[in-house]
Amino acid sequence: MSLTVLPLDRFSVAPMMDWTDRHCRYFHRQLTQQALLYTEMVTTGALLHGQLDRLLDFDASEQPLVLQIGGSEPHELAACARLGQQWGYQAINLNCGCPSERVQRGAFGACLMLEPELVRDCVKAMSDAVEIPITVKHRIGVDKLENYAFVRDFVGTVAQGGARTFIVHARSAWLQGLSPKENREVPPLRYEFVYQLKRDFPSLQIVVNGGIVNFEQIAIHLRELDGVMLGRECYQNPWLLSEVDAQVFGRMSGHEVHVRRDRWQVVDAMVEYAETMKLQAVPLRAITRHMLGLFNGMAGARAWRRMLSDPSELARNDPQLLKRAADLVPVLPAASAA
Repeated sequence: MSLTVLPLDRFSVAPMMDWTDRHCRYFHRQLTQQALLYTEMVTTGALLHGQLDRLLDFDASEQPLVLQIGGSEPHELAACARLGQQWGYQAINLNCGCPSERVQRGAFGACLMLEPELVRDCVKAMSDAVEIPITVKHRIGVDKLENYAFVRDFVGTVAQGGARTFIVHARSAWLQGLSPKENREVPPLRYEFVYQLKRDFPSLQIVVNGGIVNFEQIAIHLRELDGVMLGRECYQNPWLLSEVDAQVFGRMSGHEVHVRRDRWQVVDAMVEYAETMKLQAVPLRAITRHMLGLFNGMAGARAWRRMLSDPSELARNDPQLLKRAADLVPVLPAASAA
């Protein structure tokens, strides 16, 4: 039987397809020691029939780390949860929020919200199979089912399976007529639905996701909820993560606030990482593509991005490219560089 609550869910970086791979997570971990990180979604089919080391391996420094799984067959999800536990993940998250057509064809993701009893059974099968927490990420509605009662009943039913943490993207998923990108922007945000879930289910851990871009908004949500999850903002403006340990966790007892590195120290750490990955035949571009936003807002940021995106430079596969690109950004006094 799995644990009921996952620590450190107070701030997390969302699972993002094609973005939060192991290289992205290693980079993010150079910026924050406390934030909870997630893998990209991995399907049950890939885990049961694919190359496990490629799908599941991670660097120990990425912890605390959650494996997000996409699937809808309880016995398959249970088997995958066991794999995740064996690999050392701290929790397993079931994707009930992705609106893409590919996910819909697989009968999982957001369309699972239309079958809460099935999700309950999936969660119970996973909870019975492992000792780590099983959590659920979902939307507030699907297509025209956008009333609060729909998401309330979904959470209430799924909680019967043993889930105690629900990450709620505060938008509905419109499965017809919108792309996945549009589904992250067009359906209106309804944070009040998420707040009401916490009032109706005070024993559950409720985490909000969607449209959050700064610490002022984070503080507002944390007055009502157990945690916040940010996605694109962390990826496109990663320096935000460098303030998370102090701003979000610093006031919590028992949490050590680590000294924040400057951007150039982060670059040095990533050069060392890239050297190690080069020995494993990982191309440099697989790492640099996640770092383009590191100097956003600073003089020289455009030159940094341009050099890290230059095909001829990347073709040399030389990790020192990161240092040469960082040298194009003027070093400012600490107060200005922050």
